[in-house]
Amino acid sequence: MQSIETILSQPLQIGPVTARNRVFLAPLSGISDLPFRQLAWKHGAGLVFTEMVASRELVTESRESQVRLRGDGIDPHVVQLAGREAWWMGEAARIAEAEGAHMIDINMGCPAKKVTGGYSGSALMRDPDHALELIEATVKAVSVPVTLKMRLGWDDDSHNAALIAARAEAAGVQMITVHGRTRMQFYEGVANWDAIARVRDAISVPLIANGDIVSRAAIAECIRRSGADAVMVGRASRGQPWICGELAGSDGVPAPGSERAEIALAHYRMMIEHYGEDVGVRHARKHIGWYLDTLAPGTSPAKKSAMMTARRAEDVLEMFAEALGDGTVSAALPAPLMESAA
Repeated sequence: MQSIETILSQPLQIGPVTARNRVFLAPLSGISDLPFRQLAWKHGAGLVFTEMVASRELVTESRESQVRLRGDGIDPHVVQLAGREAWWMGEAARIAEAEGAHMIDINMGCPAKKVTGGYSGSALMRDPDHALELIEATVKAVSVPVTLKMRLGWDDDSHNAALIAARAEAAGVQMITVHGRTRMQFYEGVANWDAIARVRDAISVPLIANGDIVSRAAIAECIRRSGADAVMVGRASRGQPWICGELAGSDGVPAPGSERAEIALAHYRMMIEHYGEDVGVRHARKHIGWYLDTLAPGTSPAKKSAMMTARRAEDVLEMFAEALGDGTVSAALPAPLMESAA
């Protein structure tokens, strides 16, 4: 029997697209922006997914949607789209493909009220017929593989993931990801990996398990119980963009200590480069908090507060470097973007 390390290091085929290993970075709204994905990709993630891109906003040329669409230096580039109307989803998929997407992922899993309130995300699971209209429109619009991410169902009385997955595969979807919670659970409780196995029984395309993927031991148990072909890491990646590569046993994973501190500082510079100083400083605050929790948990509340309220990128960078124990930091900003991973 193969070891979990051997299983995770193997490539996975999704139509014509090859994932280089079987530990993927989840699409995380407000987190998996281009700088974060570039780092996760550089340090060994099997696939990385964009933040959720709103289909209508992309078609109407919203600046935020266009920024989220970028995939510089990442190949294959996977774009996740969200929406509630088939026409907008199809048009957005065409735009994403034209802009270089190698795969399109459909969001039917987001539990956020602002998303489900607009009948997108996991709210689509309440109306499988309508959901299939969106899936069919997306598949027909592009030549690249279309994949689907969803939850077990809306609540414990409506576990319909297996039904939707089977219909999605029949419509041409080439990979299914299931988060082992319902929408009403949000992120509470424990992911139900056994329930994901019902989806495994219903489909023949690759199945990806999501939810509580935090260690190799958890992955081994998840795969055993769910029958999944690969796993997707979500919240466990906060403050450690290298975790997917680490779990997959990839080359180039930074050693604990100064190497990881240097990546945290590089991430900060990349965010300033990507967003500009005003927006970048604000967007980076949550990442600084997660990095401090991971790499410098002894940082005092006063120092954390100073970093979270400072407005000049140079000031934040110097305080951040001091907290991480790196005395080599340069205050020069912005720094060039990292070189693309091979």
